Amino acid sequence: MHKAFPILYSFRRCPYAMRARLAIAYSGVQVELREVELKNKPAELLDISPKATVPVLQCSNGIIIDESRDIMVWALQQHDPDDWQESMNHPLIDENDDAFKKALDRYKYADRFPEHSQEHYRQIGALFLEKIEKQLKSHTFIQNNHLSFVDMAIFPFIRQFYFVNISWFESAPYPHLNAWLQTCLNSKLFSTIMQKYPAWQAGDETTIFP
Repeated sequence: MHKAFPILYSFRRCPYAMRARLAIAYSGVQVELREVELKNKPAELLDISPKATVPVLQCSNGIIIDESRDIMVWALQQHDPDDWQESMNHPLIDENDDAFKKALDRYKYADRFPEHSQEHYRQIGALFLEKIEKQLKSHTFIQNNHLSFVDMAIFPFIRQFYFVNISWFESAPYPHLNAWLQTCLNSKLFSTIMQKYPAWQAGDETTIFP
């Protein structure tokens, strides 16, 4: 009898989808991965999630989870060997998802926000980077000396900020943040979630992740 896996609609480069996949891969729970082409979203996704933004998880019992942090929590509720959940309510996550994400979007797409210069938006985002740098002076990761929920919830967004101007980021006065970022980028966990898959279409062979 065919096992009904939870279905994860995802997009490889989306930071929200990245953190959902990070938590799922860490937990070891298996899902059916459906890579979405954002300009041509499948009807199956639109049918279950009116807002149609990735990630979306369709659980085996039919429950729909369409917020990335909630998908992370779901995964850790299945299996959490290193107690990632201990940092799931860290205040830096809310700040990342609000003020920092706004600054990141304006920094990355500065031409769409001509009210201020790209450097202005970078300076706003840097206020958040400074807070993480301060946290990392005391331990290897944000909460303590091992990866946890807060690291993986924030990392994909710091990664985006980094790639806007790598030379600036690497020369900025954030040695602990740079080391943390490189550790995350070079991790086996990140490599696992960044494998490339073709856009899913109905009738395709099932892709099991991780």
